[in-house]
Amino acid sequence: MAEIDQLKRTATQVRRDIVRMVGNAKSGHPGGSLGCADYFVALYFGILKQDTSFNMDAKGEDAFFLSNGHISPVFYSVLARRGYFNIQELSTFRLINSRLQGHPTTHEGLPGVRIASGSLGQGISVASGMAIAKKMDGDDRWVFVLTGDGELQEGQNWEAIMFAAHNKLDNLILTVDYNNAQIDGKVDDILSLGDLKAKFEAFGWKTLEMEGNDMGKVVAGINRAKEASQKGQPVVILMKTEMGYGVDYMMGTNKWHGNAPSAEQVETALAQLEETLGDF
Repeated sequence: MAEIDQLKRTATQVRRDIVRMVGNAKSGHPGGSLGCADYFVALYFGILKQDTSFNMDAKGEDAFFLSNGHISPVFYSVLARRGYFNIQELSTFRLINSRLQGHPTTHEGLPGVRIASGSLGQGISVASGMAIAKKMDGDDRWVFVLTGDGELQEGQNWEAIMFAAHNKLDNLILTVDYNNAQIDGKVDDILSLGDLKAKFEAFGWKTLEMEGNDMGKVVAGINRAKEASQKGQPVVILMKTEMGYGVDYMMGTNKWHGNAPSAEQVETALAQLEETLGDF
């Protein structure tokens, strides 16, 4: 397990990658990517049992699925920094013929990506399939999935949530990026989710909460979820994050859900984010 300070340094570099990737492409989703950087770094650099040579079946390994695929910049950065592919490939983000498109795809065989996740609402279903397959195979590793809170407005999620509880998929750990922001405004204003904790509990899930922009709390929260699992019910973490975290002008607004910063704004952001591992 990497030290918390090293994980923080890695997360800062990942945030630099996100800003530069989206700025260079003049397109992308920086807000949610920045908000989830701590979660991804904690998972990939501290918690997952993984093999960077990568196989789709993930036998004997932990598996991760990104449901809210528009935050691909953070996913790509962490995969590259973890060694799944060359860091320099980050410079091709959203270019024609690049493997690093705006939403993750599988047809180009990018290591680390198991599903195409451009359409929202499907990740919990796929993760449930992997979780039940692992049980059938006698594989005792975990399946992790990340979804957005606004994404939970999609009905398919709740079918999968019922399915996972009914089948006692206690090797499944769902994290909800609970930032109360989506492309059109606040989640509470667009279509309120109500008492999300009570809903998951009513659906038969073990429900935990954690702060998503404090590395120590993220690591502790994911480990707490693992400790709560394997006890007959799936586990969900409601992860409170701030969209755009780490870049002051991107925080506190949904404006940067899907907007790219200008060259000048990129420089302003990078001045707030120390280069720690070397830029691509």
